[in-house]
Amino acid sequence: MDNSITTIDQYIAMAEEEDREALKEFRRVIHEAAPDATEKISYQMPTFYLHGNLVHFAAFKGHYGFYPAPTGIEAFKEDLSKYKGSKGAIQFPKDKPLPIELIERIVKFRVLENIRANEEKKARKKKAKTDEVK
Repeated sequence: MDNSITTIDQYIAMAEEEDREALKEFRRVIHEAAPDATEKISYQMPTFYLHGNLVHFAAFKGHYGFYPAPTGIEAFKEDLSKYKGSKGAIQFPKDKPLPIELIERIVKFRVLENIRANEEKKARKKKAKTDEVK
């Protein structure tokens, strides 16, 4: 993929033909699990954003990468144990069906996590303003 890609539509169109359906499926599942999230390209990958990066996904040679932040992986480490991965990434093999229900659960977890973090940030700012006035 090149740096001129600015939308998920472009990313999918530029992907290998055999990857397009899986990428569309990722997008659909994430949209359904996070309807208020917006789409963008970040780190040259399709990204969903809700009060910060929510999840990324991408096509690679032998797998699809899914990036739900380290907290998303830690929270589902037992379910994810059969997949290769790292602290912030999961590799779903291309020769197996995408685990749609698991992806959906992880995205919903990340939505709640980002909303909670945003509310805490707002509360801290409000408290800081209140403290300034005193």
